[in-house]
Amino acid sequence: MTRLVTIKFRTAGKQYHFNAGELELSPGQAVIVETERGRALGTVVTPPREVTENETPENLKKILRVATTEDIAQAENSAAREKEAFRFCLERIKSRQMDMKLVRAEYLFDGSKIIFFFTADGRIDFRELVKDLAHYFHTRIEMRQIGVRDEAKLIGGIGICGRSLCCCTFLTDFVPVSVKMAKEQGLALNPSKISGQCGRLLCCLNYEYKTYLSLKQQLPKCGRQVKIEGQEGEIVGQNVLDQTITVKLDENQQVEVPLDKVEISEAREKSSPPEEAPASRKRSRGSSRPRRSPRSGDDAKTARSEEQKPAQTSSPAPPAETKRREGKPVRRGGTAPQENESGAPKRPRRKNRPRNRSPKNPPSGDKS
Repeated sequence: MTRLVTIKFRTAGKQYHFNAGELELSPGQAVIVETERGRALGTVVTPPREVTENETPENLKKILRVATTEDIAQAENSAAREKEAFRFCLERIKSRQMDMKLVRAEYLFDGSKIIFFFTADGRIDFRELVKDLAHYFHTRIEMRQIGVRDEAKLIGGIGICGRSLCCCTFLTDFVPVSVKMAKEQGLALNPSKISGQCGRLLCCLNYEYKTYLSLKQQLPKCGRQVKIEGQEGEIVGQNVLDQTITVKLDENQQVEVPLDKVEISEAREKSSPPEEAPASRKRSRGSSRPRRSPRSGDDAKTARSEEQKPAQTSSPAPPAETKRREGKPVRRGGTAPQENESGAPKRPRRKNRPRNRSPKNPPSGDKS
């Protein structure tokens, strides 16, 4: 059995699993872990739990120790140096006139590497910039290009709802969001109202999308005929959360009624069966044409040859010599020897060989 614990390194960053070993940990406790980038200071999210070998993730790394006061002081010192690293890198970007936007500078726990996060429209050649930074800070430099959503996650901000952005408070992973989610929830398709600080669609459109789909399936669709207290009308609107529908009556009067007080007309509820196609046209979609009755080999060949040959007038029977020549074997080309009007076979034409117009040794008299 392995004791698994979940660790995060930022407020709303991704969460990773580590092997707790024999350590007794509690949520919110600071620990030192070994990562692919080096040692880092993380925070415990969930208490340790025992899992089987089949449930244990691959390449699971172990927690080194519980963070001490010296470790926390070192992390705070590295965070204070990030402002200086950001300022110097921004100056070098402006001096080199590079088309990129610096977002954040981050020191590792032990100060062995500085990671600079930036955004750009395309690929950026920052090799000379890395040389300047490495010469100034005397440590390893990593330039990491991120998207606009990650930029909003690192910087933070206030959304149109008046609260802090979801991506920088509790949202750990980004989920694909589409305009269809806004349509299903009856929202106005105004880009300024359904877009976030990053310019993309709001992540919160995905929160209630499945709930709207399940509730909408219980309501009849717009355009159906219903009866309300003996009056017939047509559904023109739906209120998914209240489970009510808006009905337009015959007198151009619209009323909003709950679903249990509506009687759906049987004429529109039960769809009439489709009319059967005539026997001549009735054929399944995947079926092929009706097969013809099989013929014998000789009959099939005769029918094929008669269809391919054009209609000819009756001609007298060929002489006996021609009949004997018809029994000769076909030549290698796949065609029978052609005959002239007298009945004798034609000789095949010889291909004209190209003349050698430029002899290798021309006569001496031709030289000029």
